[in-house]
Amino acid sequence: MAHKKGVGSSDNGRDSKSKRLGVKLFGGQVATAGNILVRQKGTKFHPGKNVYMGKDFTLHAGVDGKVVFRTTKDNKKFVSIDAFETVDEVVDTPKAAPAPKAATPVAAAPAAAAPEVASSEEE
Repeated sequence: MAHKKGVGSSDNGRDSKSKRLGVKLFGGQVATAGNILVRQKGTKFHPGKNVYMGKDFTLHAGVDGKVVFRTTKDNKKFVSIDAFETVDEVVDTPKAAPAPKAATPVAAAPAAAAPEVASSEEE
């Protein structure tokens, strides 16, 4: 058996692409329905209220609201969404009156006649 390795490529020089896992929206942030909350392998985080899990264990927001993380007594981590209050009727707010347009400056009319100078002959 040779005591030196033959000339060839090394066994190193390879790496896998990162999977970009982790929490995408943190507690207190606003999520819209369908937003990705957590990308994970397995159930590190479990879906709570208003959250659903995709087939690859990704947690998605089910409704618009605020993200909430909580831990149970047996150290399970749950992600929930506190839904925003829905408005049943649309309130029609009056639009602000448009600001008055600034008057364009008008050039002063030329003097009709030059001011009369008092003459010394009139006395």
